[in-house]
Amino acid sequence: MTPVEILMPRPLPPLVQEKLDAEFVVHKLFQADDPEALLTEVGARIRGVAVMGGKIDAAFLEKLPNAEIVASFGVGYDHINTGDCLAARVMVTHTPDVLTSEVADTAIGLLLMTVRELGQAEKWLRDGKWVSEGPYPLTQATLESRKLGIFGLGRIGKAIARRAEAFDLEVHYHGRSRQEGVDYPYHPTLKELAAACDTLMVVAPGGAATHHAVNAEVLAALGPEGILINIGRGSVVDEAALIDALEKGTIHGAGLDVFEDEPNVPERLLQLPRVTLLPHVGSASQATRNAMGQLVVDNLKSWFGTGKAVTPVPEMG
Repeated sequence: MTPVEILMPRPLPPLVQEKLDAEFVVHKLFQADDPEALLTEVGARIRGVAVMGGKIDAAFLEKLPNAEIVASFGVGYDHINTGDCLAARVMVTHTPDVLTSEVADTAIGLLLMTVRELGQAEKWLRDGKWVSEGPYPLTQATLESRKLGIFGLGRIGKAIARRAEAFDLEVHYHGRSRQEGVDYPYHPTLKELAAACDTLMVVAPGGAATHHAVNAEVLAALGPEGILINIGRGSVVDEAALIDALEKGTIHGAGLDVFEDEPNVPERLLQLPRVTLLPHVGSASQATRNAMGQLVVDNLKSWFGTGKAVTPVPEMG
């Protein structure tokens, strides 16, 4: 049997590379001295693509005329043009569920850090200020009696909501439509959600439909005691409007795990005192990343073994 040849444009975690190497002939584009020359040489033989970020669109797929599947590492897949993949009859998969708990835990941790300024308090201690200047100043915000508005009540959003209930937070939500069987109050617009709550948790995926959905108007509705948390996609928040809102006191603070131009974070954002910033670590534990990687491998093996994907993205039907 002729071995299946796949393309890996960018590095994946070592365990994933090892398992893919054991199952397929893997062409690692990132190791090529001349990536375009490699694509020209092997493009027609490539039947699958294992990706972790990086743009996948019609122009890319034209170089792989016999590609059947793009297996993406991560639950978000806004870097992949699913319309172009559908047109080219290319399956797209992602890695949902296995990271739900990890990301939800990170979201609650980021919320606590932001509201109580725990990162700043730790720095105060490490800088010797507890000795030289006394206790860390009392935080103006508290988690007590907060209303949490969740933008994007999918798998991860629901896991965050369950955790939030354990902290006695009142949960509201906004999405494309009201969900059957969900008792949390629903708000038909994001602005209405922000106005009804003082804490906005962004879990929504990226893409054209959500680009800059959290804008100046939404932030103004959140109000001066408002806290914004984003563990979804950086593109969902208008970063310039957020910085302006934080500098002017339109909202109280923010906790961000994702940014518009990763890994670049605006200097103005770095200088703000009531902002907690994480380097996109929502699912970044060894156990979770291993599970995500295994799902990439399983999707490719299943596709070439049975013609079916394990976790296709919703657009694939």
